[in-house]
Amino acid sequence: MSDVNSGPVYLKLESLQETGAFKLRGATNRLLTLTPEERARGVVTVSTGNHGRAVAFAAQQLGVKATVCLSRLVPENKKAAIRALGAELRVVGQSQDEASVEAERLVDEQGLIYVPPFDDFDIIAGQGTLGLEIVEDCPEVEEVLVPLSGGGLIAGVALAVKGSLPGVRVVGISMDRGPAMYHSLQAGKPVEVPEEESLADSLGGGIGLDNRFTFPLVRELVDEVILLSEAEIAAGMRHLFREERLVAEGGAAVGVAALLSGEAGGRGRTTVAVISGCNVDMNAFLSVVS
Repeated sequence: MSDVNSGPVYLKLESLQETGAFKLRGATNRLLTLTPEERARGVVTVSTGNHGRAVAFAAQQLGVKATVCLSRLVPENKKAAIRALGAELRVVGQSQDEASVEAERLVDEQGLIYVPPFDDFDIIAGQGTLGLEIVEDCPEVEEVLVPLSGGGLIAGVALAVKGSLPGVRVVGISMDRGPAMYHSLQAGKPVEVPEEESLADSLGGGIGLDNRFTFPLVRELVDEVILLSEAEIAAGMRHLFREERLVAEGGAAVGVAALLSGEAGGRGRTTVAVISGCNVDMNAFLSVVS
């Protein structure tokens, strides 16, 4: 990748986390804040897959009952992984926003504790540990490429990185099919965006019209947002597999995809691309990379 960037490129491999994605950081941090009474009530969340798996894993480790609400757009392999961790699964609607309605109902009717997928201080702080590791491992970093969805990851990374190295550029990267944060930034406020099928399924979903944390943090701290086509995302997945021997889901490959497409990089900066997860259906993956 360094030849494409005309400068050093490093990969932050969150795909090697035990649940296959960075989401374990924020979910664990949030569940560790629960009181004994809250743990006894159980938790509920809404997810495009990886956050739900992380909540299910952390809940299993802590002996907490977990319910995960997903839309029908979430791939079957992610649903199966959540079930395998003992969580109850609710599949509702055609978008994360519709699945959120079910989660809210369970909070109201059963008293479950809601664990947000991104718009939560403890979730953001947990994801920010990734940024601290980037600064520690690569203090010469000048630019960080981060997958962008609801903004929990990039908000935490930007806070951590810019807190230590204010001059570092933080670039958010998403797909051009229903990028909710991008359109919200364009509108100057959180807006609803139809969710579409994409190779970058983990980057789907809305940011919430009542967004409190991630929207203002992304607006303040993120230097640029890049949108990629499905073909560009597929090229990133292929490159990681063929050249780096890495399996990455579409949403995780967007940093590398942006470098390959020329949308990012090319300025000789020392760059870190966050490879956020590997939880892709392998049959679908092989059809992309073969």
